[in-house]
Amino acid sequence: MSEGAACELCPRRCRAARFAPARGAAGPRAGFCGAGACARVFRWGLHFGEEPPIAGEHGSGCIFFSRCTMKCVYCQNSPWSWKGAGEDVTTERLAQIMRTLAIDDRAENWNLVSPTPYLPYIREAAHALAADGVALPFVWNSSGYERIETLEEYRELCDIALFDLRYSRNETAARLSSAPDYVEKARAAVGWAAANTRLVVRILVLPGHADEAIENLAWLATGLSSDIAVSVMAQYTPAYMAKDMPPLDRTVTREEYESVTEAAADFGFENGWIQDLAAADPALALLGENMPPEHGTVR
Repeated sequence: MSEGAACELCPRRCRAARFAPARGAAGPRAGFCGAGACARVFRWGLHFGEEPPIAGEHGSGCIFFSRCTMKCVYCQNSPWSWKGAGEDVTTERLAQIMRTLAIDDRAENWNLVSPTPYLPYIREAAHALAADGVALPFVWNSSGYERIETLEEYRELCDIALFDLRYSRNETAARLSSAPDYVEKARAAVGWAAANTRLVVRILVLPGHADEAIENLAWLATGLSSDIAVSVMAQYTPAYMAKDMPPLDRTVTREEYESVTEAAADFGFENGWIQDLAAADPALALLGENMPPEHGTVR
């Protein structure tokens, strides 16, 4: 980034001077997300629990970046997403991680989990690897809270968009994720991805908010297409601050979940995956809270 560049990567556009301070400035400062002047990685390794086309035969090469542009009260990755655990890495170190995933681990892709604050560093690392003939498809794995301008600028890092649609009402997004403009930003990002790349939309059913999952499915079917691949997820487990916030302090009921899966069928969605409510494992849902840092397989 150029000297004095202000960060506007995510929809918050907080303009933090993260990358290189202007002359006379005190130094780089963290953005709203907490990201600073270099990439921070919590864990990286093969992930076999992603959707089948992403995990493939050899596993998806996940890089879990610390910090996040969202502030979800139920975050299952709070140790690094909220609290910032992880290792600050140079661009050279990031390229080394990506090289190991591609060559030694034989990953199907580079799966960038919450990459938005670090896109300039990721692109620089990818360019260095490409010069050596090392390349994999990129999965941009995020909450869906993205700027169209950023997606356009870094579209080379988005061969597959694995985007969430969390909310259909901004008041819910503001209260649960501190993102009062989530609905229009996420829907615009999903629309961009539908037109420009391969797209999988994740619909995590939240307790007490199944109606919003149904409203998002309705928007997808009528506003875009029911041919879009959707991944309806039952795995919500109370985590972090949500443990003391009814109704988020419980799991999803069968009635709530079946209302969403029935709506998916009614709207004509045939591409994608419906997670089995009975098979949803709370221990796996809280994998993020318990996952150790550094390099290792995620199952």
